[in-house]
Amino acid sequence: MSLEELKQWLTVKHMLDMLVQYRSLGVIPGIVLPMSEAFLPFLPLFVFVMANAAAFGLWKGFFISWLGTSAGSLLVFFLVRKIGRQRFFSFLHRHPTIRRMMHWIERRGFGPLFLLLCFPFTPSAAVNVVAGLSGIAIQQYVLAVLLGKMVMVFIISFIGYDVEALIRQPLRAIFAAIAIFLLWYIGKKVEQRFAVHDGK
Repeated sequence: MSLEELKQWLTVKHMLDMLVQYRSLGVIPGIVLPMSEAFLPFLPLFVFVMANAAAFGLWKGFFISWLGTSAGSLLVFFLVRKIGRQRFFSFLHRHPTIRRMMHWIERRGFGPLFLLLCFPFTPSAAVNVVAGLSGIAIQQYVLAVLLGKMVMVFIISFIGYDVEALIRQPLRAIFAAIAIFLLWYIGKKVEQRFAVHDGK
């Protein structure tokens, strides 16, 4: 599959068509798609969440996406926590950037993690792995993931639950694009702020 074909495949319309095609499986595809993004971070979580909201409705789509992405994040965290400290992964602990991120997570705890996970463009796959390698309390990370993902998934679901309206109403599409840009911009500023504070 070429890059162009992959881009065409990973669209909200195609995801909607796929959810309709596999309707007999119920909510399983809607849960598996956002869950898979935790293991394959190049997949567009944004697209999966919007497709779920459009296919299942705002509240049901939100819950399905939140369940899937939260489960995926926690699975990665627990897998890394279990095997990440074995000798085979010792090179990760020695990497300066990873060590710095681990110390940052251990010192800062719940608050900054929750904020970072509220934004859809935070590299949550990297956060899950580093958190698993760090010494953060399991309860803290589980709570940060569940609450942060709840905020993030609801925002995306609210934007995407009526995809047809985005096409019919250009003004709404413009507002959605501005909202997405603001989420990206604020998320990056939050990351930079924490990075600056950590370097002091």
